[in-house]
Amino acid sequence: MKQRIWIVGASSGIGLELVKIWLLEGHSVVCSARNASSTKELLALKHIHEAQLQIVDMDVSSLDSVKKAVPQAWKRFGGLDVWFYNAAVYEVMSVEEWDVVHFESMMQINYMGAVRVMTELMPLFEGQKSGRWIWNASLSSYFGLPLGGGYSAPKAALCNLAEALQPELYAKGIKMQVINHGFVKTRLTQKNSFEMPGVMEAHQAATKIAREIEKPYRFEIHFPFGLSSFLRLLRLLPYRLSLWLTRKMLP
Repeated sequence: MKQRIWIVGASSGIGLELVKIWLLEGHSVVCSARNASSTKELLALKHIHEAQLQIVDMDVSSLDSVKKAVPQAWKRFGGLDVWFYNAAVYEVMSVEEWDVVHFESMMQINYMGAVRVMTELMPLFEGQKSGRWIWNASLSSYFGLPLGGGYSAPKAALCNLAEALQPELYAKGIKMQVINHGFVKTRLTQKNSFEMPGVMEAHQAATKIAREIEKPYRFEIHFPFGLSSFLRLLRLLPYRLSLWLTRKMLP
């Protein structure tokens, strides 16, 4: 079944790879990023898939930008079946490297960006009485890890919000899902100087996501198995044990 999909955070990494996959499958795709209209890869795809692809610039940290972009995204294909939120920024910071600007940026993009977009989209999906919201979070939302709290805290907030919204949205015909994945080779994880267990290529992760969301509905999709199992265990252990283990992760 062909769908109308809006990917927010589509200029690189998983987002860009999903654009490619869904276009090849024949779906109609709206792709957004702060400078989406000047992204070479997206412009090249637009040249090939003129009728299927719409590019809409949107800065999720600006409510004015969101208010302008949402009607454009909604009207292009006469509504939306899927809203996929993928926008994110990431900084690794030790206590000695804390920077309030980085904390604020990660909260504004990784969490509040989704909030801004959803508040504008909600009346449209509610009127349509159908749809699916998919938020790309992170396995780091399971448990705070050393040096990564500035990133994982907004991701945890995003998952918590999704949990709170799911019952209300479901009653309105809207399915809410979260993707919690591990390390993926992108411009964000290039900042990591440590070994990344189970690291995946962006296309590999996007293919996994595209395949999993076509299966019967479930709230959470998580992978890879090894890393997700370990982090789930951390969440279940008493803090004296889980925090002892995370202290072992310090460089």
